[in-house]
Amino acid sequence: MKITMVKKVFADGSPCKKCGEVEEKMRAAGQLQRIDRVVIADEANDQSEGMLLAAEHNIDRAPFFIVERDGQQTEIYTVYFRFVKEVLDSETSEEEEIAEIMNDNDLDFL
Repeated sequence: MKITMVKKVFADGSPCKKCGEVEEKMRAAGQLQRIDRVVIADEANDQSEGMLLAAEHNIDRAPFFIVERDGQQTEIYTVYFRFVKEVLDSETSEEEEIAEIMNDNDLDFL
């Protein structure tokens, strides 16, 4: 399995707040080592690898995760807790999942 995390950098060079929050949650939970690649979607460069991946997979928010398993269709996750539960096989609380879904407006759009 290969996991790519795509996070955003704004045109002014500042990092995406939600991306930083998700990355910090992953660091605290010891999950970052499970990520094979971190790719930047640079708002100032529509040809950056992250922007191209977002376009290829029709994703308009960050962060998102691309999960590739041998012989299976690529999966895209835009909800961190769903990704953690389904891919990393970690426990999440229903409250955390609902809070993230409700805060969907907080996600940064690409």
